[in-house]
Amino acid sequence: MTVLPPASQLVTVFGGSGFLGRHVVRALARRGYRVRAAMRRPDLAGFLQPLGIVGQITAVQANLRYPDSVAAAVKGADAVINLVGIMREKGRQSFSSVQGQGARSVAQACAQFGVDRLIQVSALGASADSKSTYARSKAEGEAAVHALVKQAVVLRPSVMFGPEDTFFNRFASLVRMLPVLPLAGAETKFQPVFVGDVAEAVARAVDGKIEAGKVYELGGPEVKTLRELVDYVCEVTGRKRLIAPMPFGLARLQGQVLELADMLTLGLLPNELILTRDQVNLLESDNVISATAEKEGRTLHGLGITPVSAEAEVPGYLWRFRKAGQFATARAS
Repeated sequence: MTVLPPASQLVTVFGGSGFLGRHVVRALARRGYRVRAAMRRPDLAGFLQPLGIVGQITAVQANLRYPDSVAAAVKGADAVINLVGIMREKGRQSFSSVQGQGARSVAQACAQFGVDRLIQVSALGASADSKSTYARSKAEGEAAVHALVKQAVVLRPSVMFGPEDTFFNRFASLVRMLPVLPLAGAETKFQPVFVGDVAEAVARAVDGKIEAGKVYELGGPEVKTLRELVDYVCEVTGRKRLIAPMPFGLARLQGQVLELADMLTLGLLPNELILTRDQVNLLESDNVISATAEKEGRTLHGLGITPVSAEAEVPGYLWRFRKAGQFATARAS
């Protein structure tokens, strides 16, 4: 079979303007691929253009809830990547419609046009048996993808970090705002992974360097509890805060109150303060790669990627949360 050079191949990236998406688009552009970034608001994706040469990256409109727009974005592509996901439901953007049926629509379009290089980015912890609707919808999407495109690659990253993340940045905001930090799932274990490493794994799957038809679990080099990660945020931002672990039952009650408050304020509640009941359910399970994936080489190390540590990246973008910014001393306040 003739293998076309990257410059002769078109890759459609659903969610190309998102946190992970911009890193994936950059990784593909550097390899020479032509990129079709599909998203709901292509008019807001101008920042993607400088990631490649003139004409290499094109933004198009597509919404996973509308199969016709998905099919139009897939038509003519040599490979397809689905990065679309939401952390909480809002309006018509439900977990089932976006992460379940949305993934199915992408796979159906790939099957329709004969695209067998499909990369589905899911999430560590995806399970049909999970208490979390988010995790169940991710598993639903995975099942649909593998049923329709047997050679599809599924990547399950742990919580991702990078300059625009909603993990370390969120806790840094909370640490700056609150003298006491109520923390649900303080002892839950996480394995944060650098967004650039996940993007590299996606690009290698497009290159055909990853065995197809398998599920890969992507985590960073360290496993830490949520409390340890928040302590690290306090250390990096130079702030001393009291961390108050919350029982899951109380956390669910808090989540219910915050969901109601967000609804009554028409969505004006700051994102940093919002904790949903479904997110609490997620926190009841550790978010680390499995021993089976380690043994079978279905990890970053198995793909030949040395994962970047949080310590190597996080201080470089959390300095803005210090009292004196980049000029702050090491003394905590």
